Amino acid sequence: MHYQNSLEFAQKMDEEDPLATIREEFSIPKNKNGDSEIYLCGNSLGLQPKLAAEYVKRELEQWANLGVKGHFSGDYPWMPYHEFLSEGFAELVGAKSSEVVAMNTLTANLHFMMVSFYRPSKKRHKILIEEHAFPSDHYAVESQIKFHGFDPDESMLMVKPRQNEQTIRTDDLLKLIEEQGDSIALVMLPGVQYYTGQVFDMKAIHRTGA
Repeated sequence: MHYQNSLEFAQKMDEEDPLATIREEFSIPKNKNGDSEIYLCGNSLGLQPKLAAEYVKRELEQWANLGVKGHFSGDYPWMPYHEFLSEGFAELVGAKSSEVVAMNTLTANLHFMMVSFYRPSKKRHKILIEEHAFPSDHYAVESQIKFHGFDPDESMLMVKPRQNEQTIRTDDLLKLIEEQGDSIALVMLPGVQYYTGQVFDMKAIHRTGA
């Protein structure tokens, strides 16, 4: 494929996209003229799947019909509900179903992760995070640093793009890890950066930090 900066090329790509029909499975807000909006907000609240209301209604009916017995009865009992999602999540992240679990909110899970893996010492206390991480991620990191008696201004190590650039250069990131490695207690980076869509080279990061 040879990229072309034209409306015709974009329309051709849309026509040939094997996932194009999935667009019809979501409710798209309308603007004041009644036309479908161009909706690019995926990190905060994406488009509602049209099946969402049906699934919620099904659970409400189970609650109405079974009451507390819904925890253990029905097609999808609530108590082991997370187990129904494990196989799909495992395929998504390339793990075994026994290695993944669906639970809580992202911020709560970050706290659980840091409680388990962030064990700072006087020498090694920094958490490496990208400058444009989701705001609640920053708040979670700051609170964990403060909880252990350290100063976020000193212990939160932020990597950012170079001036007039939008993404973080892998070489800059690896250099920072090499330079600050003895003081870094935790590297907390996403596979995909939500703000720019940049995909981080996790293998290279792991090799450098090992």
